[in-house]
Amino acid sequence: MTSKSALQNVHQKGLFGDHENKNEQNLIKISEIKNLLIVQIVQYKNSKTPSKEINIDGLSFDNEALKVNCNNETRILWCGPNNWLLISTKKDLLQAMKQTVQENDFAITDLSHSRAIIELEGKNSKEVLKKGCPFNFNTLLKNNSVNSVFNGITISADMINDNPNKIRILVLRSFGESLYHSLTDACLEFGYRNN
Repeated sequence: MTSKSALQNVHQKGLFGDHENKNEQNLIKISEIKNLLIVQIVQYKNSKTPSKEINIDGLSFDNEALKVNCNNETRILWCGPNNWLLISTKKDLLQAMKQTVQENDFAITDLSHSRAIIELEGKNSKEVLKKGCPFNFNTLLKNNSVNSVFNGITISADMINDNPNKIRILVLRSFGESLYHSLTDACLEFGYRNN
């Protein structure tokens, strides 16, 4: 069975919105990010193992709000107390995690096929998100993440870089098209390029 992209019928390459007579470097770039391992890790209340002692791909599970621990292939997003989202290009990490993490202490759930990821890149990326989200994106820094809503759709926003702004938006797969249309509509005034 082959997996299909959540946005395969809507994400078309090209220039859109108010892009005429603008330097292409100033346009927002929209991409769908695919083929990543996405795993939710939740520590049980009765667990005695300190989360900082768990190490996956050289990264620890910190219990610090908004924090993202990362290397070139893997990102661990804090989602709430004792709750993390691991996102990686390394598909074999799931097996390594199951061997490292005790099942009596942590619940590990593979969410890879249940999420769509839309990446916004460009200096106006935060301005786009401000249009539909109550979170103050001026405070979101590189390697921070936040759970919020965008036009009523629950999202996780992961700030990959800040020069230029690069933000990945994770959403349930079934809301992928709705979020995509909402984001591209918010991008129209700035002009955008689908990659």
